[in-house]
Amino acid sequence: MLSDTADSINSMLNDYLTAYYNNYNDPMFAFWDEIYRSMLDNALARDSQSTGSIIWIVSPEGEIGIIKGNQAVVKEIIRKLTDDTGKVRLQNPAQYKDVMSGNVPLVREMGDFYGLFKDTNVSWLTIEKPFLYNEKVLGAIYLHTPVPEVQRARSSVFKFFMSAVAVSIIISIILVYIFSLKLSRPLKKINSAAKKIASGKFDERLDISSEDEIGELARSFNNMAGELQNLENMRRGFIANVSHELRTPMTSIHGFIEGILDGTIPPEKEKEYLLIVRDEIRRLNRLTTDLLDLARMESGEISINPVNFNINELIRRCIIKLENFITQKDIDVEANFEEEDMYVRADVDSIERVLINLMHNAVKFVCRNGKIKVSTSRYKNKILVSVEDNGIGIDKNEIDLVWERFYKSDKSRSKEKGGAGLGLAIVRNIINDHRQEIWVESEVGEGTKFYFTLDKGSSENA
Repeated sequence: MLSDTADSINSMLNDYLTAYYNNYNDPMFAFWDEIYRSMLDNALARDSQSTGSIIWIVSPEGEIGIIKGNQAVVKEIIRKLTDDTGKVRLQNPAQYKDVMSGNVPLVREMGDFYGLFKDTNVSWLTIEKPFLYNEKVLGAIYLHTPVPEVQRARSSVFKFFMSAVAVSIIISIILVYIFSLKLSRPLKKINSAAKKIASGKFDERLDISSEDEIGELARSFNNMAGELQNLENMRRGFIANVSHELRTPMTSIHGFIEGILDGTIPPEKEKEYLLIVRDEIRRLNRLTTDLLDLARMESGEISINPVNFNINELIRRCIIKLENFITQKDIDVEANFEEEDMYVRADVDSIERVLINLMHNAVKFVCRNGKIKVSTSRYKNKILVSVEDNGIGIDKNEIDLVWERFYKSDKSRSKEKGGAGLGLAIVRNIINDHRQEIWVESEVGEGTKFYFTLDKGSSENA
């Protein structure tokens, strides 16, 4: 601190001398010089009081030009150092020769300063710094401070430091407490919500809107809860649909058999009703087979075996397999192939099932004398297959629902349309297993067009 004060005094003296030389010829020089001297004198007095030190400004010859500090000590110093000419001068050259040489930036001494402060009965710390102006030594700045004062200053600094540390600790504890509350409260909410969801309350949501990691966790939690709720709704819907699909044919079978057994149905009509029972059993068999296949697909139990084959030839075979259904409704089927032979790489049986499902749906939903068109073409380095009909179409609000299990555009679930609504769900799973795309375009009353892609194949090993 004393060294910094000496630097500050050095700077003030430089400012004073600069003003002195710059305004020497000014008519108001004496006036301004007196003001500058007064300001310098007041500044030195303040520095002396704040540091508890005696401040000297000493010339290169050892003459003390300015002395500030404790009046009693200053008077005693002046008495001891006043020579026969009335000047206050350091008597021992050792007291100023080192600092005046300009070779050392700072001289530090501890003791009574060559006996000058011996009568005070305390040790003094002396700081000496050369006063430089334009890189020339014009004198020196001395600061003398009794060691007890230094120790008191150190004690004050230490107390201030300890107070600052104590305040910092208190503030830190408060901030940590506030932060812990901010962190723990939302975590408790998340924990509580997780327990409710674990108990089956999937409608539970978190109201946490912060933009930090906790807020992000809460949003992810809400998304998870929403997905779980959707999954639960799907599960309930699935059970309801399976129950409905199983109950209807089983009720019919039960009723017809009871009618035959109790004689309600006459013997001449037994065969007719047994044929109906047979059809219902086949329907149940298809339903259970489709459910098992769909479950195996979704669990990854069914693996595909890609081979190279001619997709156009497969389409022709599928049309032949559906010939009875097509001729019953006098449907016009058009095959539109960009090339006569187009090879793809996929699982033959799975893709045949896709084509049969899509074409059978088209047959079901076109009117008598309707039209179905099956096309193949090149599309983005793949083969694009489409199945189009001019049937009843699908409402735009239901386009995304056609892939759901048990979805039926025929809300009455009439037997005329047949099926359990699992075909398109199976189709989508097969295409997904091939890592391909499938989509649908439709307008009510205009018809429906299904598209799906397949990887290009080679005629080799086909």
